Amino acid sequence: MHKKLMEVGSETTPNKWDVEIFAKKGFINFGLKELLRYKDLLFLFIKRDFISLYKQTILGPLWVVIQPILTTLTFTVIFGNIAKIGTNGIPQILFYLSGITIWSYFSDCVTKTSETFSQNQNIFNKVYFPRLIVPLSIIFTNLIKFFFQFLIFIAVYLYYVFFTDFEAGLNSSILLLPVLIFIMMAAGLGIGLIISSLTVKYRDLKFLIQFGIQLAMYATPIVYPLNMVPEKYKWIIMANPMTSVIETFKFTFFDQNASFELSGLIYSFVISILLLLAGMSVFNRVERSFIDTI
Repeated sequence: MHKKLMEVGSETTPNKWDVEIFAKKGFINFGLKELLRYKDLLFLFIKRDFISLYKQTILGPLWVVIQPILTTLTFTVIFGNIAKIGTNGIPQILFYLSGITIWSYFSDCVTKTSETFSQNQNIFNKVYFPRLIVPLSIIFTNLIKFFFQFLIFIAVYLYYVFFTDFEAGLNSSILLLPVLIFIMMAAGLGIGLIISSLTVKYRDLKFLIQFGIQLAMYATPIVYPLNMVPEKYKWIIMANPMTSVIETFKFTFFDQNASFELSGLIYSFVISILLLLAGMSVFNRVERSFIDTI
């Protein structure tokens, strides 16, 4: 947007604009300063997403607690009692709940972020604001859910520690928890942005998202311990950046009953950064013209 010139006598004086909007150029211009200016809008979207998620439901926010518990009980019956899959000495409920707590946050970030353009096209074509605000609000809304589900895990963990003969394995790697959360956020946002950008043109890709997420879950040590995977296939499981996140989380609370490799965590961190950068680059490129395409 060019500045207007106002004639004052024989001189020209530029009119000062409060805000100037320019088209983003290049792949590395993510408009982070602009995002900071719209932080209040981000908080409003987070509030909107959380309220609308449980609006007109019987149990409301209790579903945040009920969903992981029901999934854990299902896994315990099917994989623990029927399939007889071992859990490395970890109580079955704790073993499955730890994986579900981590995976639920990541999968929700991917699936809901991937619908950014299709679910918000009516807003995008009416008013300007940084489009990245919407997927970011989804990430932070899901983070609120993760916090409550993590508290449920802690409550169950403390029950087993104080009321059963299970020995606590809590160790100093709990300091890595913020790193694990960042990896989940970055990877979930990056993958979601890439899928969202692709579905603008190829809408049938959205039908593969749920299937792909379920398939990826079984390629992650959630219903089985990592040491059960044959060596010749273990590299496939380790290539999944969520594997090291889940294994580190289990190691934090179960110590010797889980494996932890710093190299694996570094790999997951690097991959999540690359996914985030790739997702933001593709998203910024598509947002310029998606209204004409969708």
